[in-house]
Amino acid sequence: MPAPHSPFSRLATTASFLLAATSAIAQGSPGNQCSITSGPTTTPVVELYTSEGCSSCPPADKWASTLKDKGVVVQAFHVGYWDYIGWVDRFAAPAYTNRQREVAMKNSLRNIYTPQAVLNGKDWPGWGGQPFGGSAAREPARAGIALKQLGADQFEASVTPVSALALSPSWSAYWTITEHGHNSKVKAGENKGEFLKHDFVVRQYTQAGDYKTSDATPQKLSFRSIAATPGHQRQVNLVVFDTKTGKTLQAVSLQCAA
Repeated sequence: MPAPHSPFSRLATTASFLLAATSAIAQGSPGNQCSITSGPTTTPVVELYTSEGCSSCPPADKWASTLKDKGVVVQAFHVGYWDYIGWVDRFAAPAYTNRQREVAMKNSLRNIYTPQAVLNGKDWPGWGGQPFGGSAAREPARAGIALKQLGADQFEASVTPVSALALSPSWSAYWTITEHGHNSKVKAGENKGEFLKHDFVVRQYTQAGDYKTSDATPQKLSFRSIAATPGHQRQVNLVVFDTKTGKTLQAVSLQCAA
């Protein structure tokens, strides 16, 4: 059984040092190739595990929305294990719950819960009452990423691990598509009667495999995304992490013109 909802519901303030990571959040413009190259420091990655059936989650959703344009890769994974209460979260998918369980295992957690914030692979239970990120954004990047759009829904990345800074012999990666501006009028369950607004909603999650850190040859990763949802800005995210610990090695977020 999943654990009870987390009691943390205060909104966090974003520390100014996050602006140093903005080089890894790019927007394309008409007439130019939409692409991005990561910088020398690790871009912070926030994973928020949330549910429209969780009464403690709306404050976390609102907080996530404040991280727009802050140089952070944010991903709101909606989970479905509260659907039994009476409201089915249309954004949830079993793969997102599996991802949360993997994170819990790496963090030696006994249970999964909502809302849960994860920063650079580490459980972050105090997200609502402490400065954001600590020294994470100042750490040297342990991988380099060059990401470009090949077609409307086709993307390719070149990932080069920095073996001298590696945490373990292997690295892994995953892709996500996130979208802004979704909302729901909840008609049942704990949030009955609430009008919920969501940004950074994960619409697609695709694992990109495991690779050897000792191989200095740039690894090509290809990705075909689902079609963009009209009226919703979307981001294509690539997160590279240490296979053993889950710690973020580098990440980028690309928002291309429609």
